[in-house]
Amino acid sequence: VPAAEMAALSGGGAPWRRGWLPALQFVRRGSKAVTRHWKAMHFQRQKLMAVTEYLAPRPAIPPRCLAPKKERVEEDDGYARLLRRQLEEVFRDNRMIAICQYNSMPGEDVVLMRHYLRKHNIEVKFVLNEIVRPMLSQSKYKNLLPLFVARNILLVSPELKAKEMLRVLKGVPQINLLGACIDNTILSRQGVENFAKLPSLEVSQGQTVGALALLPSQMSSLLQRGPAHLTALLDEHIRRLQAGETGSPPEPTPAQSSGGQ
Repeated sequence: VPAAEMAALSGGGAPWRRGWLPALQFVRRGSKAVTRHWKAMHFQRQKLMAVTEYLAPRPAIPPRCLAPKKERVEEDDGYARLLRRQLEEVFRDNRMIAICQYNSMPGEDVVLMRHYLRKHNIEVKFVLNEIVRPMLSQSKYKNLLPLFVARNILLVSPELKAKEMLRVLKGVPQINLLGACIDNTILSRQGVENFAKLPSLEVSQGQTVGALALLPSQMSSLLQRGPAHLTALLDEHIRRLQAGETGSPPEPTPAQSSGGQ
C-alpha cells in the first residue's frame, strides 16, 4: 500500500480530505402561522346585504281576526284516576305520613324493611311524582311539593309511631327521611326527630293533670294556714285567761311541751 494512501486512511493529509461540507445549506427559521383576522364588512356590501335580506310575506288575514284554537285537554286514564283516589285516601285516613327518598337496594332488604315496619303498623307506599304532584297542588298539603323531586316512598300509619319509624330507618341507609305530615302538621326531618323525643300522650296528660292539681292544693294550704294560726292563738289566749281566774299555772300546749323536751 503506498504511503500516501496510508496517510489518507489514517486521517492525515490535506484538510479538504478530512471531511466534506456542502456548499449550500438550508436553515429553517420559525415563522408565524397565517391567521385570518376579522375585518369589518365594506359599507357597500352592508347596503347590499340589507337590500337583499329576505322578508316573509304578511298573512292575508291578520292573526287577531282568526278564531282562537281550542286547546285539547288531555284526559287522565282510568288507572291514573284510581291511583290518585288511593293516594287521597292515604292522606285522609292516616295520622302520620313520612316522605322519604328511595335509593336502589336489593329486593331482600326491601322485604325485610317492610316486615319490620309492618310490626309497628307502618305501611310502605311507592308513589309516582306525576300522580302525587297534581293531587298535592290542589290540596292543603301543597307545601310538601318541594319534597317530591326524585324517587320517593311514603311511610304511613294511622298511629303516631315516629320513634319506631326512626329506629327502623337507622338501619336502612338507602332510605333518607325528608319530612313528614303528622296530625295535619308539616314537619322537617329535625322536627320529626324532636317529635319522637316527646313522651306519649298518656304520660303528657298525667303530667298535665298533676301540674294542674298541685296549684289548687298549694293555694288551699296557703289559705288555711292563716285561720289555723289565728285559731291556735285564740285557744292559747282563752286557756291563759281561764288559768288566771282559777289561780293555777297554765298547762303547756302540745307544741310547747314538745319544744321543751
